[in-house]
Amino acid sequence: MSTDRGVSEKILNVLRPYASNWTGSLGRGDLVVPQREIPRLIRDLLDAVQEGGDRGGEASEVEVFRLLNDCRHLPSLQEQVQRLRQAFVILKRES
Repeated sequence: MSTDRGVSEKILNVLRPYASNWTGSLGRGDLVVPQREIPRLIRDLLDAVQEGGDRGGEASEVEVFRLLNDCRHLPSLQEQVQRLRQAFVILKRES
């Protein structure tokens, strides 16, 4: 739970300079982002989220998709499963 707060804090730190009022508060959620700053803001947000992704939690859909896409050339399904198990911890769900 504390790692989620850490990621949230990183995202808020990226957004805080663009808060619309003079105090830099994001309480209302209003942002003013100059058009020329949008690409940098997006890069900074992606960096903050990706740093949070290294915490060992659930894999993102993008990570799984990239690995599955890379595994398509493998000759057998068993080899694909083996590659998935090497890259990710796969847990069984209990119903």
